[in-house]
Amino acid sequence: MVQSNEGAAKPRIVVSDTDFKRLTDLALGATDRFPEVAQELEIEMGRAEVVQAASVPANVVRMDSIVEFRTDSAQQRRVKLVFPGEADISQDKISVLTPIGVALIGLAAGQSITWTARDGKQHTLTVIAVEQPGAAASIVAFADRRKAARSAPADDDPEPPRAA
Repeated sequence: MVQSNEGAAKPRIVVSDTDFKRLTDLALGATDRFPEVAQELEIEMGRAEVVQAASVPANVVRMDSIVEFRTDSAQQRRVKLVFPGEADISQDKISVLTPIGVALIGLAAGQSITWTARDGKQHTLTVIAVEQPGAAASIVAFADRRKAARSAPADDDPEPPRAA
């Protein structure tokens, strides 16, 4: 069971207008199947600062972000925050429609939040790092392009390198 942590001071959260729309719709659609988590997601969306997608800081958890966080039990995890149909715990893909997923959305690196697990126990998590979708792929692609450029013969090279 999830209980709202309304009494606890919650950190400021930022959500893109695109995520806000999709998450609000998700919460409304899940009210019958997952009433407690859906209600908590609605509460979080109600207190979120909604900004244009391009204005969300890179260190803020949004949908498809890869998040590294530490729990109050000193456990450290690295997960991807996804929509319910993409969730797969064996691949470290956590649904936003879980208590921990609701807790993560909109937090920035360095922020902590208290959340209530389905067993009714309260926990605290702290976001350590946030990686945005495609960031790792674009870094690898950039490194590959630089490597290829270094190994390509220059226009003024008299002969290209030969295979041994």
